[in-house]
Amino acid sequence: MKQILLVEDDEIMRITVRDRLQREKWQVDVAINGHEALNRLDQKHYHLILSDIRMPGMGGMELLERARKHSPFSDMFLMTAYGSVEDAIACLRHGAADYILKPFEMDDLIIRINRIFEMQTVRARCASLEDRCSQEYQDMIGNSATIRNIFSLINQIGPTDSTVLISGESGTGKELAANALHRTSHRADKPYIRINCAAIPEGLLESEFFGHEKGAFTGAHAKKLGRFELADGGTLLLDEIGDLPLGLQAKLLRVIEEGEFERLGGTRTIRVDVRLLCSTAKDLKEEVRVGRFRQDLLYRLSVIPLHLPPLRERTEDIPLLVTHFLRGFGRKRGMDLTLSSEAMQSLVRYDFPGNVRELKNIIERVSVLSPGPEINCSDLPADLHALRTTANETASMPLLNVAMASAEKQCLINALAHCGGNRTKAAGQLGISRKNLWEKMKLHGIEL
Repeated sequence: MKQILLVEDDEIMRITVRDRLQREKWQVDVAINGHEALNRLDQKHYHLILSDIRMPGMGGMELLERARKHSPFSDMFLMTAYGSVEDAIACLRHGAADYILKPFEMDDLIIRINRIFEMQTVRARCASLEDRCSQEYQDMIGNSATIRNIFSLINQIGPTDSTVLISGESGTGKELAANALHRTSHRADKPYIRINCAAIPEGLLESEFFGHEKGAFTGAHAKKLGRFELADGGTLLLDEIGDLPLGLQAKLLRVIEEGEFERLGGTRTIRVDVRLLCSTAKDLKEEVRVGRFRQDLLYRLSVIPLHLPPLRERTEDIPLLVTHFLRGFGRKRGMDLTLSSEAMQSLVRYDFPGNVRELKNIIERVSVLSPGPEINCSDLPADLHALRTTANETASMPLLNVAMASAEKQCLINALAHCGGNRTKAAGQLGISRKNLWEKMKLHGIEL
């Protein structure tokens, strides 16, 4: 519901305008002067401040200046009975959204206010689009049975308001799946806000989630809206939810269950309507077992689980992905890039521990370094050469040696994953030197 603060010292005018605004189903609070209006702004966020210009004490123009600093997300609409063209221009130059002369038709006032609210919606959508474009958005690519099943699930659950927990290894396209879920929902024309829980310092996360009031902490010089408020009516993606601190998990659980929260340093309860999407590369059940994640929160987040498979489980999609990436990077170079069949075979044989993101990075690298439009096997990274050599050598190996090589490679991958990619720790866990681990990684084509 839109919140309006009406500032008017004339009682008859104040009651008349308030009653008309309330008939439009808007929540209207009133103030009789600028000082009372500022007190109201301390307690509550308003979408619009509708104020007379001339009032005893603080007038509308002074209120406009102070409200812009105090509540920068609120629009200001000024009214006056003593106006001129110069006054109107001055108001608009100082940041007013609109200006109207008394007496005015109430229908005209309603039309103008609706226009301001429509512009607020457009601004929110533009901010959402900018955020999505800055992530260099691309559609999910694939034609395997596995990825087609993912597409089917997205089309099925996208139109709902259910919370979705998207899991999968790093680089499998969890953000792209979240984008697709938002685009297929009935909220597609509403804000789509994202926050990476692993990229923001723990001390700032609560403010990023729920916003803060002026003076809530050192450096809080103005009121700030949190991501939940910015996403009101739309979709909020909590990326890397597994890295959320335990203290904030309890507050997130309350928002999910009750749809309300308070800003940091505030006392007023704010209600929001947000469709929540979460993504993680961690095993949240294991995180619950070791006490780093709340079990009750996991139950609320995984209403609909969506698991994205690693690229090694859908190798038939690699040629399609390579063609897609080559087309994009070729446009940047101004040439039609192609990949030789031998080079394609090397890519298909590779395990891609970094999944689609690693494949994209490899194609970008070779598209820049390749001397001509055709990319050959020799243009691929050295790790892939080692993989190709190993594959050729093992082709003539006895079956036992092949099995042992495969088991050793999988053992290395598991140790590196368990140690978060830390080679020193992985080597210690395996009982070998760091140099020996590095040599084995080169042999088996394992790249971090």
